[in-house]
Amino acid sequence: MKVFRGIHHPGIASACALTLGNFDGVHRGHQAMLALMRGEASQRGLISCALTFEPHPRDYFAQLSHNPGLAPARIATLRDKLSDLQRCGVEQVVVLPFDARLAALSPQAFVQEVLVNGLGTRYLLVGDDFRFGAKRAGDFALLNSVGPSLGMDVARMNSYEISYPLPGADHRSPSGAGPEADLPERAGPGQRISSSMVRQALAEGRMQDVARLLGHPYHISGHVLHGRKLGRELGFKTLNQRFTHWKPAACGIFAVQVHGLADQVLRGVANLGVRPSLDADDVNGGRVLLETHCLDWPQELGHEGAYGKIIRVELLHKLHDELKYDSLESLRRGIAKDIDDARAYFASTRHHEH
Repeated sequence: MKVFRGIHHPGIASACALTLGNFDGVHRGHQAMLALMRGEASQRGLISCALTFEPHPRDYFAQLSHNPGLAPARIATLRDKLSDLQRCGVEQVVVLPFDARLAALSPQAFVQEVLVNGLGTRYLLVGDDFRFGAKRAGDFALLNSVGPSLGMDVARMNSYEISYPLPGADHRSPSGAGPEADLPERAGPGQRISSSMVRQALAEGRMQDVARLLGHPYHISGHVLHGRKLGRELGFKTLNQRFTHWKPAACGIFAVQVHGLADQVLRGVANLGVRPSLDADDVNGGRVLLETHCLDWPQELGHEGAYGKIIRVELLHKLHDELKYDSLESLRRGIAKDIDDARAYFASTRHHEH
């Protein structure tokens, strides 16, 4: 998959089939749309392309109005978004910086400058609620009216709906089971899948619902970085990854699985958040971190062998929200309990599998 920052690159395909959106958490609705777009691209002999934005438009407007509350909680980092789009078989992704100029473009100017001149769009697929351009004045009707004269076929896909257990229900499944196992093969009457629905499930710690909406366990990937190394002092070595947005959709302590560190999948417990028990001199400066402790550390890695590796951590089950401890000793006891609880979770899933 080729990735381009902006539309002014000679390597961008001269003609494409396109769908566009924020794709924050490439959920099953996105996946269905991408599959449909790819099918049309194949039939028409076009490159399949996804256009996305960074930062999220609502991040931009939140900063502009000095109101961070307007910014949505972020489901995925850009790395994970691109990885998920690649997994969906997209051949080309264009990441368009969302700035003042783009925000001010009229719908007609956006179509001409970005879709036609910039990307050579010959087929465009949008959702049934798609809005674009300054003040969100553009919609499917406008695209459908101007598309033919610009050599662009325009189509829309109805909302992708799904039936799944109600929020709050106890529907834990084994960690090795496919997250889509309880879902119908295709969309049916139920709730419309959206990034907002995924955010709500993450905020409430309903990780099995999240996995059902995404089609796979929720994960965060990235390089293992050096940190304060406080975990070593406490007797619990951790793998540190930065979550590159200040407002993650998930937060708290989780039972996790780690991929990419060893030949086998490793089980662990992780803290995603800002570590409220640490002082203002924290080397990470209050940035959001995912800190993972493996229950069984691979001996072949030694003490320093994980740094620089790109790992993927799957958050399977939320144990509790972040807690503030009044001393390092109480923090140590809290971590020890979290490890015991994570082991109990994995033991219960093994029992369920049997």
